[in-house]
Amino acid sequence: DHGYGNALNVARTVEQLEAAGIAGLTIEDTALPRGYGGGGGAKLLSIDEGLGKMRAALAARSDPNLAIVGRTSAAGITGMDDALARAQAYEVAGVDALFLLGVKDRAEIENFASALTKPLIMAGVMDTVMTRDELAAHNVRICLRGHQTLRAAVKAVYDTMKALRDGT
Repeated sequence: DHGYGNALNVARTVEQLEAAGIAGLTIEDTALPRGYGGGGGAKLLSIDEGLGKMRAALAARSDPNLAIVGRTSAAGITGMDDALARAQAYEVAGVDALFLLGVKDRAEIENFASALTKPLIMAGVMDTVMTRDELAAHNVRICLRGHQTLRAAVKAVYDTMKALRDGT
C-alpha cells in the first residue's frame, strides 16, 4: 500500500515480488513513516521523489506483463490540482494504471478521466456518485468499495457473541 520505501527499496521490492510471481503492485507517493495523532496524518513525498519511485519500479521490472500502478492520495491531502499533476507525471513515466484515492464526486472523476489515458483505479466511490457502467465509461477499471466485507464479518461475530451472551 505505501510504496515500499525509497527508490532503492522500490527496485528491490519489484524484483522480489516479480520473482514470487505476482501480477501487479502499486507504488505510492505517501511519505513514510506515516504520522498519527496530533495532526500528523498522511503526508506526500514531492512529485519528483514520487516520480523517482515510479521510474525505479519500471526500471526494475523484467516481465512486461507485471502491472505497475502509480498510486497517490493527493486528492484528499493536497487537492485535485496536485493529484492531477502527480497522475499525469506518473502516466508519462510509463506506469500501467493510476490508483487515485480521495476522489469523491462525479466532476472529479470526469476531470481525471478526460485528462488521463491510463486505466484508473478508485476507492471509496459510492454507487450514488456513479454506477459501475458510468465508472467504466470513464476508464475506471477497478473500483474498490472499501472494507464492506470486513465490516460484515465483524458485525456477524458481534451478533453471534451477543446472541451467545443472551443465552442463545
